[in-house]
Amino acid sequence: MNNELSDIQRFIHPVPPFTGLPDEVIEAICSLVIICYVRRDNLLPPNNISEPRLYLVRKGALSYHSTNDELLGKCAESDICSVFCLTDEALPDDEALPDKVKADEDTLLYSIPFEPLMGLLKPYPEAHGFFSATAAQRLQQTVSSLNDDALIDSTLLNISIADFYRSPAITIDGGSSIQQAAVKMTELNVSSLMVVGESGLIGIVTDRDIRKRCVAQGLTFERCVKEIMTTGLMTIDSNSTAFEALITMSSRQIHHLPVTKNGELAGMISATDLLNQEGQNAVSITGVIHKANTLTELVDISRLLPKLQLRMAKVGTTADHVGKSISAITTAFTCKLINMAEDKFGPPPVPYVWVGAGSQARQEQCCHSDQDNALIIADEFKPEHDPWFEQLATFVSDGLAACGYIYCPGEVMATNPKWRQPQKVWQQYFSQWVEQPDPKALLHCSIFFDLQRVSGKAELLNEVRDNMLAKTRGNTLFLAHLSRNALMQRPPLGFFRDFVLVQDGKHRDTLDLKHSGISPIIDLARIYALAEGVSAVNTIERLKQVAGTASLTKGSAENLIDAFEFLGMLRINHQALQIKQQKWPNNYLGPKNISKLEREHLKDAFKVIKTLQQVRQSAF
Repeated sequence: MNNELSDIQRFIHPVPPFTGLPDEVIEAICSLVIICYVRRDNLLPPNNISEPRLYLVRKGALSYHSTNDELLGKCAESDICSVFCLTDEALPDDEALPDKVKADEDTLLYSIPFEPLMGLLKPYPEAHGFFSATAAQRLQQTVSSLNDDALIDSTLLNISIADFYRSPAITIDGGSSIQQAAVKMTELNVSSLMVVGESGLIGIVTDRDIRKRCVAQGLTFERCVKEIMTTGLMTIDSNSTAFEALITMSSRQIHHLPVTKNGELAGMISATDLLNQEGQNAVSITGVIHKANTLTELVDISRLLPKLQLRMAKVGTTADHVGKSISAITTAFTCKLINMAEDKFGPPPVPYVWVGAGSQARQEQCCHSDQDNALIIADEFKPEHDPWFEQLATFVSDGLAACGYIYCPGEVMATNPKWRQPQKVWQQYFSQWVEQPDPKALLHCSIFFDLQRVSGKAELLNEVRDNMLAKTRGNTLFLAHLSRNALMQRPPLGFFRDFVLVQDGKHRDTLDLKHSGISPIIDLARIYALAEGVSAVNTIERLKQVAGTASLTKGSAENLIDAFEFLGMLRINHQALQIKQQKWPNNYLGPKNISKLEREHLKDAFKVIKTLQQVRQSAF
């Protein structure tokens, strides 16, 4: 091999997707290369080339532009320009090819004829698919592979409760006596019984119910068991995952869940069942939290969170599962602190609901998240009740801070009187934000339109949310303002010679994963949900529920979910490395800390986001 071909081979081999190809294939590809030189401001392809070709930048820089000369992207050394090998027909409806590609400076290119190249790559599906697929398709393949790895590596995270819930269902008739229930529980060595009536499942009775509602109240054991049972049960389908059972139990502060199969009562799963399934994980941590008696114990438990996130990253857990795990633990901490506060200050003067906002509400937290919370209080609230709720808010927020959840810099916490209000005031807040969407109102929308019950009377939040969705559904003026505000956060045009968005401060020359990619998807999902009146708060769930509506096609929803999962995975792995190095985890990723292939997938993710942002911009 002559020196020139050898030099080309050394340059091409590390560039995805050529990495890993046999040497003889690389040599064959190099033999196809034509070296081109394009002067600054000249357009591609060069005048003497008309056939479809790839262009690999050896030195210099290219930029892509739309028909109205909007800058769509850039590429530099080692980047591949493949736009002249694609057709508009091969792209999704919401994607289009750039109108022109020009050299931003004098540029040296390796030009490779497309058809012969694809012939050489045909025996290598991964490399072949890199060029035959769109950015969205490549991203989908990557995320699918990551999810497969997670399914193989993880344990409780993906286990169906069908594998270990207790069956058949152990029941007792509602007309049976409390004593009969106690005898049956003793004989079968169980801590709960499902109570049935003519209509099927009507409640559950636990050993705790017998102690608190019978013995402590002085009831006779001959009374009917249905008098002390818990009603309004949550149930879970046998095909659900242990994670979903965990989240349901934590959010409702319950320890037993009836399991249904094909709509019929099939058995029971308890927190103990989940604890026994795996050792130190999210389930066991929430179990220990429920048993804690002091703030000191809670603080000790909170030190496990970084270790948990590190462990989940090691076994390839998806970002969605990590977020749900950490958020479930945050909910458990908050519920325990609320219980401790009520024990200390007495029962609440009127009903209320403690709500989590932002990432906690969306179940997308990482360890060391900020606090975002509020109180919605029943309208029977009077000014003299506020000292009790202020004590509650202060106790819980201070406790969360001691457990590593730092105070919200913007004071979006229940300790702020503005976010500790009766239901009617919250109704007024949302009405004003929707009807008068000024910049401050839009900022509040990005926080308080993502709310989730943590503890208390769920109806107080549900009524506020239902009223809000009725105002936002189809409200084109409000959605236009919200869209304009959301579109201010744009993904980067691509890694350009390792110099990316952040150009000053301690995070210089890094990519802000949160604001460059994750937040724009969260914003888009929120807008779609508000437009369609969808009450879901989790980003992936929002995208799934709006898929196929007027707001978003099914294909675009899938693309955004893939981009969200890939960016989340990068963030989880980045933070895991920082935790391992005993650093405070953040969202700032150095481009040199990821592989060239991951950089290509990042570009695909950014392209998906940018495409959907442009669609949104065109709509308003």
